[in-house]
Amino acid sequence: MSGRGDRPGVSGVRRAWRIDRATGGRSEVEDEVAGEYPLTLIVNGREMATLVCTPTHLEEMALGFLTAEGVLRRGEEVRRLFVDREQGVAEIEAPGREGALEQEMFGKRYVGSCCGKSRTGFYMANDARTARRVESDLAVDAGACFELMAELQDDSSLFGRTGGVHNAGLAGPGGLEVVRTDIGRHNTLDKLYGHALREEIELEQRVVVFSGRISSEILLKVSKMGCPVLLSKCAPTTLALEMAEELGVTAVGFLRPDRMTVYTHPERIRGGSGTG
Repeated sequence: MSGRGDRPGVSGVRRAWRIDRATGGRSEVEDEVAGEYPLTLIVNGREMATLVCTPTHLEEMALGFLTAEGVLRRGEEVRRLFVDREQGVAEIEAPGREGALEQEMFGKRYVGSCCGKSRTGFYMANDARTARRVESDLAVDAGACFELMAELQDDSSLFGRTGGVHNAGLAGPGGLEVVRTDIGRHNTLDKLYGHALREEIELEQRVVVFSGRISSEILLKVSKMGCPVLLSKCAPTTLALEMAEELGVTAVGFLRPDRMTVYTHPERIRGGSGTG
């Protein structure tokens, strides 16, 4: 596989054969394929997790993932973060956070409400400790929502070439501020979170614009970031919407050029008329 794209490993070109259904014809083509890269996180000398990802913004992804999982509470706790790209290893030194590395907490399901209400979702034990209800007075014009999704689509060159990645953006008053791309939906949000932690961005006044389905896992990541609005071009799941209601996140799905569906906390989306 020969490399091509934004950086080595982001994508590669493979020989393939394209078959036309109408004519039955077969032709040899060169097809660009999204790259896949494993990154193992070692925290304070202890192997914690391996993330399969697109090899861009790896430091941000590691920082965002560890903070979302509760291993870190804030970015300044990291004394050293070094990524060995050749070996596929990220070494993180965070003195004083050894107690947060209890492996038995990762992967255990916790059933309960993280903010004391009767509605309940299925949370991992670690999520129960780190998910939080988003409190924000942010309001966004409906027209701006359409424009933000169009901006994200225009910034999706790797998806256009490979069809194999997801995109997520962080938006403020002036539009999209940063976009991250990855083969993993979750990784795009970890990269955004890591960027925000490094740049000390106030996420309570930001919108996440997302290319993928709104699953419960995605919704939890957005709540951990503290973002009040999640815009997606795709569908939500029932559990994700139950969590969005409980965690104070405005979930918008099926955001297309001519319409969108606001599922939870609609007061944050201004504009539109009718008696729905």
